[in-house]
Amino acid sequence: MLETDNTSLLIDAGLGKKELLRRLEALGRSISHLDGILISHEHSDHCGGMAHIARSWKTTAYLTELTHREILKGLTEGIVKKMGRVEFIRPGQRFAIGDIEISPFAIPHDAVDPIGFSFRSNGSKVAIVTDLGYLPELVKQHLRECDCLILESNHDLEMLKVGPYPWHIKQRVMSRTGHLSNSIVSEYLADPDHFDGRARYLILAHVSETNNNYDVVRICAEEALNRRPAESSFRGELIIASQTIPVGPLHI
Repeated sequence: MLETDNTSLLIDAGLGKKELLRRLEALGRSISHLDGILISHEHSDHCGGMAHIARSWKTTAYLTELTHREILKGLTEGIVKKMGRVEFIRPGQRFAIGDIEISPFAIPHDAVDPIGFSFRSNGSKVAIVTDLGYLPELVKQHLRECDCLILESNHDLEMLKVGPYPWHIKQRVMSRTGHLSNSIVSEYLADPDHFDGRARYLILAHVSETNNNYDVVRICAEEALNRRPAESSFRGELIIASQTIPVGPLHI
């Protein structure tokens, strides 16, 4: 959830309505209205609850045309008819919902047209990018000057290699269209030429419960941040997001 005084957005909708409400209630929050749902790609953990949530709050889903087509393949005709309004967006094409300016950008993932998002409102910037196999220069540029950065740190490479996944799944996760490892994230965080370190909140998310460990994610990230030069040290708060316990609310 991303909110200003006037606008309320949901970024991805992998949770069902009931679980979404339960997690918001745990944070003392509720949804009186939604101005939009933004969908990054068609994998179920990012869009599984989209149709129900959009219908429940009578809101618009914003996603690329290719992603929309792919999602429709998995829905029944009845759900499609009840899904509500859809607006197509494109990577590289800015748009606004209420008082939030949104910049979608292309990311490397094994989906038909995956995107990340950065948001600007009232002088603050938030960026959210998960599900990408590596960090291209374009993505790094979109992650600069953030007050809050949400980035995946999906797997520990050695845990993945010896873990229970079939080899073809391991290859997918490790590929350049898979997911970011702790080590790739650490390289990014330690380099002041790529990560500017100005975020008040750095949230590492999309952590695998099979091929990673929350403590390992924190240790890797802290070690990387401690390697930064003193003049570009990170002074914000590092948060490791759980898959089951909601984070927030964070005020920016």
